[in-house]
Amino acid sequence: MEQTGLGTSRGQCRWTAFIVSFILLWSRASAQIRYSIAEEVKEGTVIGNIAKDLGLEKSTLKERGCRIVEGATESFFHVNQNDGMLYVDRIIDREKVCERSNACLINLKTVLENPLEIHYVTVEVLDVNDHSPSFSTSESRLEISESVLPGLRLQLQAAHDPDVGQFSVKEYKLSPNDHFRLEVKDRGKDGKIPILVLLKTLDRETKNSHKLLLTAIDGGKPSNSGTAEITVDVLDINDNMPVFDQDTYSVLLEENAPIGTTIIKVNASDLDEGSNGEIVYSLGNNVNSRIRELFRVDANTGDIIVQGLIDFELEESYEIDIQASDKGAAPLRTDKSVLVNIVDLNDNTPQIEITSFARAIPEDARLGTTVALISVLDKDSGVNGKVICSFNEEVPFILSPSTQDNMYSIVTKSPLDREKQSIYDVTIVAKDAGVPSLSSKKSMTIVVSDVNDNSPEFSGSPYTYYVTENNSPGASVFSVRASDRDEGDNSRILYHILRDGKENNKLHSFSLNINSENGDILALKSFDFETLKTFQFRVVATDSGTPSLSSNVTVNVFILDQNDNAPVILYPVSSNGSAEGVEEIPRNVNAGHLVTKVRAYDADIGYNGWLLFSLQEVTDHSLFGLDRYTGRIRTLRSFTETDEAEHKLVILVKDNGNVSLSATATVIVKVVEPKEAFAAADVKSATNDEEDNNVTFYLMITLGSVSTLFLISIIVLIAMQCSKSTDYTSKYLQETNYDGTLCHSIQYRSGDKRYMLVGPRMSVGSTIVPGSHANTLVLPDRRCATAEVRHV
Repeated sequence: MEQTGLGTSRGQCRWTAFIVSFILLWSRASAQIRYSIAEEVKEGTVIGNIAKDLGLEKSTLKERGCRIVEGATESFFHVNQNDGMLYVDRIIDREKVCERSNACLINLKTVLENPLEIHYVTVEVLDVNDHSPSFSTSESRLEISESVLPGLRLQLQAAHDPDVGQFSVKEYKLSPNDHFRLEVKDRGKDGKIPILVLLKTLDRETKNSHKLLLTAIDGGKPSNSGTAEITVDVLDINDNMPVFDQDTYSVLLEENAPIGTTIIKVNASDLDEGSNGEIVYSLGNNVNSRIRELFRVDANTGDIIVQGLIDFELEESYEIDIQASDKGAAPLRTDKSVLVNIVDLNDNTPQIEITSFARAIPEDARLGTTVALISVLDKDSGVNGKVICSFNEEVPFILSPSTQDNMYSIVTKSPLDREKQSIYDVTIVAKDAGVPSLSSKKSMTIVVSDVNDNSPEFSGSPYTYYVTENNSPGASVFSVRASDRDEGDNSRILYHILRDGKENNKLHSFSLNINSENGDILALKSFDFETLKTFQFRVVATDSGTPSLSSNVTVNVFILDQNDNAPVILYPVSSNGSAEGVEEIPRNVNAGHLVTKVRAYDADIGYNGWLLFSLQEVTDHSLFGLDRYTGRIRTLRSFTETDEAEHKLVILVKDNGNVSLSATATVIVKVVEPKEAFAAADVKSATNDEEDNNVTFYLMITLGSVSTLFLISIIVLIAMQCSKSTDYTSKYLQETNYDGTLCHSIQYRSGDKRYMLVGPRMSVGSTIVPGSHANTLVLPDRRCATAEVRHV
């Protein structure tokens, strides 16, 4: 309404302006002139004499600038200022200029100046019959069911003619036939519309199609016409619905089926013929987008085909609606559901997750102690999702299943010993029950922490050391070593000497000191072989654990002799204590007569106590001989009248130490006549018997003491070795063939060698060991060595 009012207001304004202009220019404007020309006339065609018709002088047209002003952008006309004629500039196509207007008018303005004059000229372009009617398509098809009753009206496509008026389409004609007639409906400005009317029922079995020719005729003389071919197809009656061949459809489909796999084929039939009996398959209207992504149905065959990844773990079944539709004009449809059950495949490996884990477990943990909790997840179902866990190596742990499915606890199954193995790199294998089965592995490290469960262990038991007498006080003489298989403070060892209060052990233990850190043992005083030949004590090693553990070991110490004692002359001995004696022998003795025997003693043993005799000074070397081992002095020949009556013999007694010590004895031999010799011999015999008895008594006491002491030491050592189950033997042996010189011998073993400290008589096949102070022999090995013997 507002727009209409606005248009009316604008129109009134235009009319008011026009009336005012008309009044002002009345004296100069003339009446409107109208010309008519046919369309499509040639260029330069004269329309009319505009100067004459307007009453203008031809001579003034040029002076006054006579010209044509058109409202359109294109110019079709012009005025010749010389002759005043109105000419056509170019060919005019009425259908383009005026389209479908009944009257095609072109309004012109003729303008003159000095004075200003405007004259209105209207040129009517007349239509000519230069177009024929035409249809948009030259052929068209219609489908009419055979069941349609007569009287059916079907609107056909109308023909188009660009001409207007009497040259437009005036009538339609239909080719002669028995079933159709043509009606024409006049729709005014929209022209005439042809309508096809069914006269009688069609029979598809008699004739399945009818061809008609529709002709459109305009009103020109002669008239123009256009035709279109119409094919009428008689359709079968679609009175039967498609029917599926099964009441229900169900199928099993394995997951991960390849794309393009046909899972099932549905089949429907239609009793109708032709298109009414042709079936088209499609997914139902209510099928969701997920199913459409996974499946499609072949429209012609009814095959349901996989087109996406099927995963049982996402969906276990799908219900697919399939629609069967015929191709009838009014299609009939039937729906059927197909149930697709997805079969689970073993396509997921078990996943192991450690939910709780103790990084270290003490080695004294009780059996059944939980080390870690693990969970196993398998996305598959049924047997494919049943998982069995195990270790892939022999470890002191077991996997104990919990009440929850696929939950396990790692617990100890046997005692742990960090000293045997401190770290266990275990690998858990999770294997499902599918066929083929899938498995996964996960590794974890279990650390066994230390507890103080190991006592210190000495490197030897018992320890046996040989220490040379006269050692330096305060110096380290030997050491003991213990180790502890624990770690940290549990393995840090401190040493001390066990002082049990016994008088013997107390005496020796206070002569020693031990470094508590490294086990080095120091002698606080020098040892004297002649005073002390062997002793033992115990060393205790204690770790620093809580509570601490300890162990002890027995240390056997043997003092080795050094050559620190010079030989002592036992015979001859004078009344003043000097080693001098007088021997009287008859002059008539034969060669080999025993003059006397020099007796000597050395407190040392072995080579250090092995004494050798030699003549240091003698008046006649041809008369007397000295046995270097026994000290016996014998005559080498018979005396002659020229031999002197008194002879002085100086005998040197020397031991066999590295630095030998010696003593001398002087024997005066007086040669007397046989009668004097017998008398002196009787006196001397009594004296000598008394002296021999005294010497023998003292000698027996000395040998008995030494033998008793050695025997006790040997018994102690044998008892110790038997208690320790070691094959160790140490003996002190007395030389059985003692013939005047005190000697001692000791046998002992070290490693694969057997040593013997010997006196003056050596066994055949013995050899002297370098560095043994020339008093140690190596004997042939006749038994295995099991005891540890050390020589210090």
